[in-house]
Amino acid sequence: QVQLVESGGGLVQAGASLRLSCAASGRTFSSYAMGWFRQAPGKEREFVAAISWSGGSTYYADSVKGRFTISRDNAKNTVYLQMNSLKPEDTAVYYCAAHISLSRIRSGVPTHWGQGTQVTVSS
Repeated sequence: QVQLVESGGGLVQAGASLRLSCAASGRTFSSYAMGWFRQAPGKEREFVAAISWSGGSTYYADSVKGRFTISRDNAKNTVYLQMNSLKPEDTAVYYCAAHISLSRIRSGVPTHWGQGTQVTVSS
């Protein structure tokens, strides 16, 4: 079982950067693929980025490619989302997610979710 707690959200201006963190409990963190999703007001939750258990494979939504970077530190049981060149359309609640299978993360059906952290980008 994995429990996930996100942090690092906030209010920033367009063009700024933020780094989200997701701390995971449990000794099996390194066995899980991890991902970030987001949900804007009135919209469905969408995939943002995913990373394999080793960190050797990463995937991104087209809307964030080149601006966001997902990474992980298995020694710290933490996954990160570095967000650069933020835009107002990046405003959303960002959720951390986990699944044993990377393909399930990319398909949007992880087994574990965090509670979310709000990111607001002003123009």
